[in-house]
Order: sequence, then structure tokens, then C-alpha cells
Amino acid sequence: MKLPANAIFEGGGVKAFGMLGALFEAEKRGYQWINVAGTSAGAIIASLIAAGYTSVEIKKMIWNLDLKKFKDMSWLDLIPYLGPALSLWFENGLYEGNYLEEWIGSKLAAKGVYTFKDLILNEYKDNKTCRYKLVIIATDVSRRKLLRLPYDIKDYHINPDNLEVSKAVRMSTSLPIFYEPYRLTYFDSLKQKKISYIIDGGVLSNFPVWIFDGEKVPSWPTFGFKIVEPDETAPSTINNPLDYFKSILSTMLEAHDKLYQLDPKSDVRTISIPSLGVKTVDFETIDHHKDKLFQSGVQAAVSFFEGWNFESFKKCFYNESEL
Repeated sequence: MKLPANAIFEGGGVKAFGMLGALFEAEKRGYQWINVAGTSAGAIIASLIAAGYTSVEIKKMIWNLDLKKFKDMSWLDLIPYLGPALSLWFENGLYEGNYLEEWIGSKLAAKGVYTFKDLILNEYKDNKTCRYKLVIIATDVSRRKLLRLPYDIKDYHINPDNLEVSKAVRMSTSLPIFYEPYRLTYFDSLKQKKISYIIDGGVLSNFPVWIFDGEKVPSWPTFGFKIVEPDETAPSTINNPLDYFKSILSTMLEAHDKLYQLDPKSDVRTISIPSLGVKTVDFETIDHHKDKLFQSGVQAAVSFFEGWNFESFKKCFYNESEL
């Protein structure tokens, strides 16, 4: 039985293996995705789903992938001892992010997806919320605002249809300190050249489970896929500047998220996946944890769906006159 649904994927770096496990369990139960959205690593998963990949195909694609390749360096990074500090000073990030953009671009191209024009849902093409199958969340630190891509790219005088999906993913995955920010060049209303620095949407701990909600009672549910951190985590080992920068990043993203509480309507439709203590940028050790993370996601989804009832959800959060 095919069950329509929307899916929202939070960030989490290499912990995304957990979200992939939950996605696998949801699809095994018959759920098929109408609209999808994601932040950071969640943007990667969401874009692949929007292009037509299943959880099984995504797992095969990334399971034996050497994730260390995503830590692509410029010549500055290769300077002994000073490299990380120089890269941060001159490029605002430790790694380039080009490999990630090229990799996701090639996977999307294999499904015939290049720009958001390729992801327009014909039956909703005039709908301001669901025109595109995919929404990607990023943060413009120059203008201090959250971006809902491709919709908000119009604020930079760029046609949303023409925004490359791989570039939107690159923007959303720009983990501060870890990756260089994406530099978006555009011209303002006075034809003056401007540059905005775009980084990871997860910096704002934004998890917009509501993003596809409309004024009417939904015809199908929206599920959130969220990584949750343990109450206590092992202290970071800091032996060099690179360890120090990675520790700052993990603290900024993970400790902040422990304080972030979902509203009741979002919480009840969110699959909370234990991170098992894995850190966002544990690229070197993720091979030892990905099986357990995947199973953590599967079990979290099993527990969630055992208690999920769409009809009860609608009765709880919508007026009887709307049903």
C-alpha cells in the first residue's frame, strides 16, 4: 500500500546515517514522498529523494564512500602547522566544499535533475508552498536571515527555477569553520554588485517541520527526521589547532540543539534518532559507527510508527469544523 507523506531532514553531518535508517523503515512501511526539505546533511538526503532515489539506493551510494574526500583542501591547508589557521583567516573555512558540490551534482544529473525547474510539481506549480518537490534551508550571515531555497533566492534577483540544486545543497552544507561559506554574488535593485556569505541552515537550529503546512487540513502527514544528542557526551580530545576548531564546531551545533525544544505539533510528528554520541564531523571514525547509527534510525522509526495515527493527529491539532 502506497502512503503519501512529506519529509523534513535536520542536519547532523555524518550522523545522517541514522536518518537514513529511519527513512528506510518509513519506506518499508509504504511511505512515498511528495515534498521533502532538509538542512545541511539533511539537504543531501532530501535532494537525492527529490531526484527519485530510494533509501536503499542512497545507502548503496554512500555506504562505502570515502567520506574523507569531502575534506578537500586548498594549497593553504597543506602548509604545515599553520595551514588550518591560514585557511580560516583567508578563506573563512578549513575545507573547500567543491568535492561535495560536484559529487551531489553528478548524482542529481544521473536522474536528470540540474536546476529547481526540474523539480516543479505540475499539480502544485501555482502553489507558493509546494511548487517545488524540494526545499533546502540555509543561512545568509551577511543579511542575517534564514533562507528557504529556491523560493528566497528571488531576493537576490535570481529566478528560483534557475537555481542549481547542487549549489543550494552546497550552501546548506557549509558548516561554519569546517567548510568555506558559499559566496553568492548578485546585483541589487541599483545594479550594484553584492556578495552574501551563505552557511549551514542548522546554525539557527531551525527544524521547520511546518514548512509544507497550509491553511487547510493536510491530506497526508509530514514527518520530521531529527538527530537527538545524549545528555552527556565524551569530552573532545584537543591536540592541535584542527582538533580545536572541530571541537568548537561540534559544541556550537550539538550543545545548542540540546536546548532547542520542538513545539507540540512538530514534536508529535518527529522521529527522534539517538546520535549514539557520534559527533557531526567524525569523518575519520564514522566507518566504525555507521551500522549502529543506521540501526538506531530504524529502531527510532519502528517506535515512532507504533504510536503514530494520522487521524488522531488531525483531531488534536485542527478544529472539528476544519476536518
